[in-house]
Amino acid sequence: MKICVTSTGSDLDAQVDPRFGRCQYFMIVDPDTMEFEAIPNKGIGASSGAGIQAAEIVANRGVDVLISGNIGPNAFQTLTAAGVRVLTGASGTIRDAIEMYRAGKLSETAGVTVPGRAGMPQSPPETFAGGRRGMGMGGRRGMGRGGGGGGGMGMSMPEQVPPQSGADMADINELLERVDRLEKELEEVKKKKKGER
Repeated sequence: MKICVTSTGSDLDAQVDPRFGRCQYFMIVDPDTMEFEAIPNKGIGASSGAGIQAAEIVANRGVDVLISGNIGPNAFQTLTAAGVRVLTGASGTIRDAIEMYRAGKLSETAGVTVPGRAGMPQSPPETFAGGRRGMGMGGRRGMGRGGGGGGGMGMSMPEQVPPQSGADMADINELLERVDRLEKELEEVKKKKKGER
């Protein structure tokens, strides 16, 4: 049996990394012998698709069980399609996570635990004398020959995302899928426009 634990370091005393797609290392561990292999996560800095890339790495290593802190929708779908059981909520060291697994203290997750793109690095909001500055919407990007005039309206971002219910997660996943489809369609339109010039 092979267990993969997301890790912040390359040995068994490293902490469990709560992120899956953007963890530092994938620790592939034999729970009987505690022999392990540390695989650096090459997709940690990917602008998108880190969860799918990570899931493919884990699945290609013949892993039976994944132990992580959280899992997003694309990674969860890829892992379960490959027959990998997903256990979340682990903390402590890699050794601790393996012991929790052996003792039956970890349960298999039935779905995603964070929305897509949750592990993406976020830059902190700018601050000014009155508190936080919102992120502008509109960026002066005009379509066609116009110069674009959108100056944007400031919008303050919440400090922490509240836990999502299963129904909320389904809505979020559906919206993310629509965004992905629309982005692809936009790229096709741009390619066609470029070819007409």
